[in-house]
Amino acid sequence: MSDSAVMIMTTVDSESQADTVCRALIEQNLAACIQELPVSSRYRWQGEIQRDREILLLVKTAADVAGAAMQAIERLHDYEVPEILAVPVTAGLPAYLQWLVTETRTGGDGLTDSSTPPGKS
Repeated sequence: MSDSAVMIMTTVDSESQADTVCRALIEQNLAACIQELPVSSRYRWQGEIQRDREILLLVKTAADVAGAAMQAIERLHDYEVPEILAVPVTAGLPAYLQWLVTETRTGGDGLTDSSTPPGKS
């Protein structure tokens, strides 16, 4: 089951952009879960060294919809060249991985034997 999951990383420059991307991916069943983390990014852009505060989005999705998720991120993103990196998940809690795959199929709650979503107790 672990080869069926992917984590996509992308950064955005505002809460508004994060909301737009996250809502679209989850509503379209292209992501099961997205975490937001504040980060400071340093990079070279058009010959100049930059430093910006950004929001890192960690998008958890199924491998077979990762391509569509990355296309959606690119379409929704306001950067000229957004960071969009897909990292294969090599291991994970089987129940979580099953929930992740179920969420990208049905859009339902993906829960079969518990009323509590993964990560909540």
